[in-house]
Amino acid sequence: MSEIWFEIKNIKELDSPALVVFPERVKHNIQLAIDMIGVVSRLRPHIKTNKSPDVAKLMLAAGITKFKCATIAEAEMLAQCNAPDVLLAYQPLGPKLNRFILLIKKYPSTKFSCLTDNINAASEQALAFSAENITVPVYFDLNVGMNRTGISPDENAFALFDHCKTLKGVSVTGLHAYDGHIRDVDFETKKQKCDEAFALVEKLNEKLKLPTIVMGGSPAFSVHCKRKNIECSPGTFVYWDKGYSDLCPEQNFLPAIVLITRVISLPSPNKICTDLGHKSVAAENEITRRVFFLNAEGLKPVGQSEEHLVLETSEHHHYKVGDIFYGLPYHVCPTVALYERVYTIENGNVTGEWKTVSRDRKISL
Repeated sequence: MSEIWFEIKNIKELDSPALVVFPERVKHNIQLAIDMIGVVSRLRPHIKTNKSPDVAKLMLAAGITKFKCATIAEAEMLAQCNAPDVLLAYQPLGPKLNRFILLIKKYPSTKFSCLTDNINAASEQALAFSAENITVPVYFDLNVGMNRTGISPDENAFALFDHCKTLKGVSVTGLHAYDGHIRDVDFETKKQKCDEAFALVEKLNEKLKLPTIVMGGSPAFSVHCKRKNIECSPGTFVYWDKGYSDLCPEQNFLPAIVLITRVISLPSPNKICTDLGHKSVAAENEITRRVFFLNAEGLKPVGQSEEHLVLETSEHHHYKVGDIFYGLPYHVCPTVALYERVYTIENGNVTGEWKTVSRDRKISL
């Protein structure tokens, strides 16, 4: 290995900007997630971060059999990897519902399920499924504070449950809740809020008595993994990023993916320009929280466009055109989606590539 874990010996052969992955670190993170939860059957990783069949196969090889995804392409990619159990953590309606049915029929060896969160959606799903003579497991998507999707875990959920019992084509199999709104760094504060959100789900299920609860993502994984008889679905853990390493100091996942960028211009005495533009790193955060450089200090991002990132430094800096910067994305998931491939780094060298297959909206269906 390189003396510094992220440095690449044959970096001159790699064009930039680029995204590189360290497979041994990915394997470490997968095993750590399994160790944290204790029972591998309770782990249902979200594939949306990596979108990669190579990562999916590493998870399968580690004994993981259940997965979660957000798009039809991600679901199809998992099916092509022979994943036994795939939850589409989305409410398919309209054309997406038609594609979902085609997916179920094309890959019969994979057990597919999906979300529903209102009576009209459940009715549309049931009508489409029953017309094709199939019965699909559905999870109620619950709103426990994220205020994005989901039905409130109260009499509204009871009404939806009663309605679904009258429908053909759907079988209510569990509850799904994502508490991504809980962003506390202090673990005890985070745990308290996660416990309060989970209590809403638990109280509902005391009456519904459904066999499965799928709860949380990466931020709350350290809390929910300690519960019994629920499934957890972290996603970012497999690659990790600067944002979650700051937000979740109690989690020991390793950064496994790194941005490569080069200095391409020195526009003024105290500014340098690299090739890390909007198209190369997730840009939804404010400009100082998009990339964290591992091998450079004192650089202040002051401007970014599609192909350029301008950094401010002192006038007496030592940087020159061609210098390599290694950076951690603050938000890895949308960063990965910008790259059709990530390059594998083993023993300090570029050795191959993993295609980001399901960054595409469509594979075959």
